[in-house]
Amino acid sequence: MAIQAATTGNLENVQNIILAKTRFTMEHNMPCVELVEHLRLGKGEKQLTVPKVVQATAANLVDGQDITETADIGVTTTDLTTAEVGLKFILTDKLVRQFNEDVFAICGRQAGDAMGRKKDTDVIAIFSALNAGALGGAQIWGADNTNLTLTFLSACIARAKAHKFPRPIFVVHHPNAIFAVVTSAALTPSATYPLPHGWSEERLRDFYKFTLNQVPVFEDGNIAAISGTDSAYGVIASKNAMAVIDQVGFNPERERDASLRAWELVVTADYGVFELDDTYGAPMQYEMGDPAAS
Repeated sequence: MAIQAATTGNLENVQNIILAKTRFTMEHNMPCVELVEHLRLGKGEKQLTVPKVVQATAANLVDGQDITETADIGVTTTDLTTAEVGLKFILTDKLVRQFNEDVFAICGRQAGDAMGRKKDTDVIAIFSALNAGALGGAQIWGADNTNLTLTFLSACIARAKAHKFPRPIFVVHHPNAIFAVVTSAALTPSATYPLPHGWSEERLRDFYKFTLNQVPVFEDGNIAAISGTDSAYGVIASKNAMAVIDQVGFNPERERDASLRAWELVVTADYGVFELDDTYGAPMQYEMGDPAAS
């Protein structure tokens, strides 16, 4: 007679439920990751070197005369590499024997939230390092104790276009900051103005609010207050301002721990988040305190 382990018949189902839910939740809970450039580090590669060139200027020519003006390529490079992040579940034999699909779906959702939030907040953390002020004006657009009104949002968009941010341009801020925009003017919700082409509707539709002057505006609850204030850094940026570089996007593994009478289910990712061009974006500091709800 064949000997069956306590987890035979359920372990594969448990793992599949958790991993499927983790992956789905992670991919659909990191809007900032979906808004920036994506690069990939190949197997065996230590880093990716991304070149950047300056703007060239064309000159008027005279018929019959040689071109004397030369353009400076001005190549600079940015080195991108990755680092590992991850988490671990311990599934005891007894827990798996008492297999409950809902419980393991919840575990998967928790893991997905954790992985997605980590990657998303890594992108958010570099908002304040963007430096469109190098092109004139303040590095940080907005200020503490200032609400993001429709006027200020329009001004940020006009500034971005005046500074020649490459398209596509986007805005993302805390939901409370975006609420202040909506209440400052009569804005039609996203049902009337759908997400513009070029962005992943599947991944971003839950975070999209509206489009203003051809620039889509998103909200992200992972944006946190600046220490000691009720304001936070959102961002207005070109998609080319920042990048996520992946070597391993999602890597699940499992290992048996006999003395613990359990299985360890490990999920890891190997990625990095970087500025590609800090003059293509600017941090937007506006209030994010909770609005009155009564």
